[in-house]
Amino acid sequence: MKTKYFSIGALGLLLAIGACSSNDPAPAVNYTQEDQMARPAINTVFVVAANKDKFNTTIPSAQGAEFATAFKTQLLALNAGYTTNLLGLDATAFTGVLATDVLTVSLNGVTTFYDGTNVLTGRKLDDDVITVELILIFGGPNGAANPTLTDDHVNANDKAFLTTFPYLAVAN
Repeated sequence: MKTKYFSIGALGLLLAIGACSSNDPAPAVNYTQEDQMARPAINTVFVVAANKDKFNTTIPSAQGAEFATAFKTQLLALNAGYTTNLLGLDATAFTGVLATDVLTVSLNGVTTFYDGTNVLTGRKLDDDVITVELILIFGGPNGAANPTLTDDHVNANDKAFLTTFPYLAVAN
């Protein structure tokens, strides 16, 4: 009888050990990028409808080479009189920056979209991103050209941002 119980116990232990193997292959998973937008409105304004999917699935390090020329064409269609902007960037340099749609973050300085000194070093929730973009597109070398096109007239969020994580304003 002891042998029978011992045999059953040994068989159970063998099955348990065999079933706990960690050699199972990881399941194959494929992820597909559907959309990307680091700087608000840049993709929306500068990428024509026919290129949206291509832009959204192009890795950022390849976007500049792939899309800068099309961005420049779009910039000059929006502002035929564009020369340089408040940053001193001509059309080629500016659209080269925009075509690589990443949001850079300053690791050792101010993080802001634009505060008068620091430019595109990140983004705070209360940065007036659209107005900054409009100034860079339409404002000319000193930011004052085309005053009717350089401000979206939305100066603040409709609700205060939280001071603790997740920082976003409470939903309506």
